[in-house]
Amino acid sequence: MSKKIRVLLVDDSAVVRQVLSAMLAKDSGIEVIGTASDPLFAMDKMNSDWPDVVVLDVEMPRMDGITFLKKIMSVRPTPVVICSTLTEKGAETTIQALAAGALGIVTKPKAGLKGFLESDAGDIIAAVKAAAAANMRSVRSQVMAASHHAAAGLVPAKKLSADAILPSADPHAHAMAATTDRLVAIGTSTGGTQALEMVLTGLSRVCPGIVIVQHMPESFTAAFADRLNKLCAIEVLEAKTGDRVIPGRALIAPGGKHMTLKRSGAQYHAEVLDGPPVNRHKPSVDVLFRSVARCAGRNSLGVIMTGMGDDGARGLKEMFDTGAQTLGQDEKTCVVYGMPKEALKFGGVMRELPLQSIAAAIEQYGKS
Repeated sequence: MSKKIRVLLVDDSAVVRQVLSAMLAKDSGIEVIGTASDPLFAMDKMNSDWPDVVVLDVEMPRMDGITFLKKIMSVRPTPVVICSTLTEKGAETTIQALAAGALGIVTKPKAGLKGFLESDAGDIIAAVKAAAAANMRSVRSQVMAASHHAAAGLVPAKKLSADAILPSADPHAHAMAATTDRLVAIGTSTGGTQALEMVLTGLSRVCPGIVIVQHMPESFTAAFADRLNKLCAIEVLEAKTGDRVIPGRALIAPGGKHMTLKRSGAQYHAEVLDGPPVNRHKPSVDVLFRSVARCAGRNSLGVIMTGMGDDGARGLKEMFDTGAQTLGQDEKTCVVYGMPKEALKFGGVMRELPLQSIAAAIEQYGKS
């Protein structure tokens, strides 16, 4: 019998602690070893019984979650999942937490916690399991590098493919003819916020246009894009329908929506649309990659990076089959070597690179 994931919950709301405990208790592979109402109480408990994963609120009395997170990372790097409210202020703080080494986001409503318990238990269980599987050595090295720039649980029964959003690409379609307009599509999940920061801050303003899916809840991607836009030489935006994909610009799919690539003549632009989750994600990497295969084909580079699960594996293979170049992040530098591993097994990865080499590969692709 495999060892249970031992979780500590830190939140100043007794109701939230109770609800989250009940959620996690739904999975036999997870054990809540304790709860704490603030970071100081939490540290007392951790000193006597260190957890595998910490679920942490960011706005608490006596010590804020960001300060506590940085303390954990300096003393003993441990997987942390942030529990955040869907507010503009909460989103900005949560993005700071992700930059400081947190691995995922659990969103909580201001009201309606009982309904939240029933509808979101699978997402919370998946976030904890993804965090528990993380390579914390890679997390710590990425956080340290970023500081130079700035500071199988309960799931839907049916796992939809990208067919739910758009048909697959035809490798022989006329639209695949080569043009001088090139673009890059990137897909990532757990650990991806730090990884994307490292890649995008390494790019120049003449790099190819970029479209990105980072698994992230609704209302957090705008703050994430804004943070990157302030750090990078390139322009980074949360995508809107009609946004042009042009050199020196990266478009990030908004949380809670899918993003596809559209082509109009020689120009590419983003389309943001609703639809069911694909591979249990919205946005889905497979949906983006399939659209890139259909519209850009051999004029594109696909990059799959750190993340749990297999979202993007089939889409990257479709890009490869239409003549695109494809890259996967290597196991050593991944926080979770799930998505790149599955893409490699599926036959869509031409070569693997360490995270620190991906920006240079993108620049080189734009010049070739």
